Amino acid sequence: MNSVFFINSIALGIGLAMDAFSVSLANGLNECRMTKKKVILIAFTFAFFQALMPIIGWVCVHTIINWFSALEKVIPYIALILLSYIGISMIREKDEEEEVHEQCTILTFKKLIVQGIATSIDALSVGFTIAEYDALHALSASGIIALVTFIICTFGLVLGKKAGSKLGRKANIFGGIILIIIGLEIFISSFF
Repeated sequence: MNSVFFINSIALGIGLAMDAFSVSLANGLNECRMTKKKVILIAFTFAFFQALMPIIGWVCVHTIINWFSALEKVIPYIALILLSYIGISMIREKDEEEEVHEQCTILTFKKLIVQGIATSIDALSVGFTIAEYDALHALSASGIIALVTFIICTFGLVLGKKAGSKLGRKANIFGGIILIIIGLEIFISSFF
């Protein structure tokens, strides 16, 4: 493994982590009382899926490439649907909160897993770009991607949490809109 390998893996990690960063920012905005333990759990979840998806893509390239190429066409649709669903749910939760009283939104584990999958599903395609790697290099690249994602998501969560405390109840709407925009961006960029 040389420096070019590490630089490429870090660059891949940064590129792949941008969606997860935006969702982390939205999560930080929406959950005003997020603990440090939860920040680590969320960042770890995004990092896990960002590492897992390229490995799945790599395995597909080396085993079942025809099936994967058919699946690749629906990836943007899946991301759009999942992120839009979560975004709309956040906006609705904000409306329901106002009816009851002012309270803090809590990110459930189920929603976190859906977010992790939705933001990393495009990383399946990275399996194609690392197809020439042997298993050790593919795992190393995925590990670097996970580390970069963890750091970036932690930063996004902390930043969102600070901004969310200033925005108050409007943070849910803003966070929901961010998720819907990310879903649209993934969907639209798949055509170009």
